[in-house]
Amino acid sequence: MYRGRIEKDFNIWVSKGMLGADAAKAMLAEYDSRETVFSAGRVLLVLAAVLLSAAILLLVAANWEAIPRLVRVGGIVALIWAFYLSAAVCLGRGWRGMGAAFLVLGTMTFGGAIALVGQMYHLSGDAAEALLVWFAAACVAALAFRSAALSVISGFLAWAVFGQLVMDNDASLAGNGYIYFIPGLIVLVIALVRYTNAGAARHLAYLLALAWLGWLYLELPEVWLAAALFGLGLLAFLLVSLPMSPLYRFAQEAGAAPAFYSFALAILGLAVLHAEMDGVGQEVALGATTLGVALGGIAVAGRLNGAVRFLGYAVFAVEILYLAFETLGSILGTSGFFLISGVVVGLIAWLVIRLEKRLAATSAVEGI
Repeated sequence: MYRGRIEKDFNIWVSKGMLGADAAKAMLAEYDSRETVFSAGRVLLVLAAVLLSAAILLLVAANWEAIPRLVRVGGIVALIWAFYLSAAVCLGRGWRGMGAAFLVLGTMTFGGAIALVGQMYHLSGDAAEALLVWFAAACVAALAFRSAALSVISGFLAWAVFGQLVMDNDASLAGNGYIYFIPGLIVLVIALVRYTNAGAARHLAYLLALAWLGWLYLELPEVWLAAALFGLGLLAFLLVSLPMSPLYRFAQEAGAAPAFYSFALAILGLAVLHAEMDGVGQEVALGATTLGVALGGIAVAGRLNGAVRFLGYAVFAVEILYLAFETLGSILGTSGFFLISGVVVGLIAWLVIRLEKRLAATSAVEGI
């Protein structure tokens, strides 16, 4: 999608004489040569590896009773070594797609080996511990081969650990202590993303952070925790969005995600605070705060970050409608509420148009 968009822009600029044809071709060729560029062939190879891995895991689950234990263990260990060695050979020859596929096969087979050994020898322990071992192995392999594909696998395994812990009856504040490892897993995934240049995998880490904090609030539904989530998200958003912040340059290298997800955390905190508030006065005060945060987020990062701008608009619109329903709507009835909603939505549309024009004008001036 992005490649097609820049090619279209280049063609327009070339037709207007703003860019030379040779320069446009050179820039497109440089973009296509990057390792991070989407390749359907590589994606299909990795998907094939995942399907083959699923077949191996299903065979392991079948527990081949007719085959001696040592033969089974030796066979699956040999498969792991064969896949990793094949990956090393492919990467050494520059066949990165095949190398990534073999790395995925090796890592997935390692997970099958954990299940096989536990199944045969009836080892004690739960699924979360096995997933943690699997996650650690994936991280080591990702570091050793500097593999973006394995960074993605590590992100999914971190989610698997979290999901398993949440489904366990012991996953509570006083239960399974492994639930507190989740922030560490998030940090490891983000570090792998930066080391292996696996841009898409960072979303798995950020979403997991939001999910873990949401789980924390569900386990401890207190006003102070909701306020802490809001404060933490707002502080993080300002640290990654304001140019004078020491983290601004670091965050810009990671793209739009840090600002968006920190802003989303602040909105999450405000959302749960709405559930804690009681009384029209408190709701109006919190509503005004929410509107201020939404507009502030657009003003601070909306010009360069479309995701933050969209979320800010959405929160602003939803909050206005919520306040209208909680105050005037209850007085005027359903028809009055819809009338007010229509007027409010029209005003929001007018405000959005004005803001978009202002942001576009600011961008044009700074470009000059």
